[in-house]
Amino acid sequence: MPNAITGSPYELSRTELFPGNYIAGQWEDQEEGRLICRNPSNNEILGELPNSGRDAARRAIAAAAACQKEWTRTSQWERADLCEKLGNAIKARQDELARLLSLEQGKPLAEAHAEVGLASHGFHMAAQQVRYMTGEVLHGTAKGRQVISHRHPRGVYAVITPWNFPVNIPVEYIAPGIATGNAIVWVPAPSTSLVAVALMRVLHDAGIPQGLVNLVVGEGAIVGDEIVSNTGTHAIGFTGSTKTGQIIAQRGAGKPMILELGGNGPLIVRKDADLEKAAAAAAVGAFTNCGQICSATGRVLADRHIAFELAERIAALAEAQVLGNPLAQGTTMGPLNNNAVARKVREHVEEAIAAKARCLTGGRPLPQLGSDLFYAPTVLGDVTPSMRVAHEETFGPVVPVVSLDGDDELLRVAKEGGYGLSIGIFSKDIELALAMSGELSAGITNINESTFYWETHMPFGGSSGSVSGTGRIGGRSAIEAMTEVRTLSIPVPSYCKP
Repeated sequence: MPNAITGSPYELSRTELFPGNYIAGQWEDQEEGRLICRNPSNNEILGELPNSGRDAARRAIAAAAACQKEWTRTSQWERADLCEKLGNAIKARQDELARLLSLEQGKPLAEAHAEVGLASHGFHMAAQQVRYMTGEVLHGTAKGRQVISHRHPRGVYAVITPWNFPVNIPVEYIAPGIATGNAIVWVPAPSTSLVAVALMRVLHDAGIPQGLVNLVVGEGAIVGDEIVSNTGTHAIGFTGSTKTGQIIAQRGAGKPMILELGGNGPLIVRKDADLEKAAAAAAVGAFTNCGQICSATGRVLADRHIAFELAERIAALAEAQVLGNPLAQGTTMGPLNNNAVARKVREHVEEAIAAKARCLTGGRPLPQLGSDLFYAPTVLGDVTPSMRVAHEETFGPVVPVVSLDGDDELLRVAKEGGYGLSIGIFSKDIELALAMSGELSAGITNINESTFYWETHMPFGGSSGSVSGTGRIGGRSAIEAMTEVRTLSIPVPSYCKP
């Protein structure tokens, strides 16, 4: 049983946690290996969980398969009612979940609170969508036969989720998944497994049927690989890095997949743009959640006439960020979540500066705040497209500003890198901005808005041919992705008058 730290400003304050795995409606802690869960703000141990192996994943798959056979026979209205109940349960425990989320992930409490609210909304939205999920009657050429298409659940869904939004992203799969009649086997990111256990406990306390959602805690290379490759799962939902997504695509070949992968969203700023609004959008896109967002503003592509002023404005907003304890009132940015991402951020910034990029602000870790994972919000000028910070996903609070000559150059560089998740375009000429958007390829393009802007009912995912994934989450798109269309033809006797 994981224990809260006592006598500490980070005390979990009555957050009761169960052992890690939740399989067939029962809590299990049978694994010999342990995952040590830490607070990234100060490296203190929050608790321990089992480091599960393949046997636990296989038991979870069997439990999901047994439940799904019965669950698929329930009506859409019954499933919708359960989703409403689960959404209400999350809302009732919002403060508790947000506190633990902030402790374990590192985001400010206000952001954590908002994320849990989105998770609650996700269940309510799935309930609304599934109540009106329909098929259609098709008109065939054969006489005396009626053809009907309808949506059918895929079966057992393997779901692997990341650490940057460890409450809301799981719900983006779980809610539409169970609403449409699937059962779930869920593997969360190891570094945010405690809050995953807490979310699972809320669903358990709300009365979720045994085996409908099964949680397996452990390393993705082991338990994640098992649920992806095992023939007992029928579809895959994954949000995470492009590299891991490519491995999953190979290991789960033949199964339907939603792969929501990496991004390096360009914010294109034309010379006629409102620079105050563009700078604010860049700051929101780069510093929210410490820049650990797939749709973060990974690079600012600015017309050379306004690039310097824009970079100075963004730097001022970076310097206004308040870093520190995520639970403290007024904190706007916490630490990075883990050592791997912190190392990548440092490497990208240091390589850029060595290659003659100009550091306007930041560019250094801030261990004096309590952890080596704190990193100063950073703005770099004189960045060239060839620098890693400009063409790879940094996943940290870094804004590289690239100066370019005119619209053709802005478009050309925006197309480089192979990503296709999100784009922002700032211009007072809306017609021209629309024309530019037509030249670009991304799952979502925001005009005069941050690359980060998205609402949960909107389709979200990578564009075809990019390395940002396949399929769509969000609203009706998720309902459609988690079902398959089946066609039924029925003989209809001719109507005869008596």
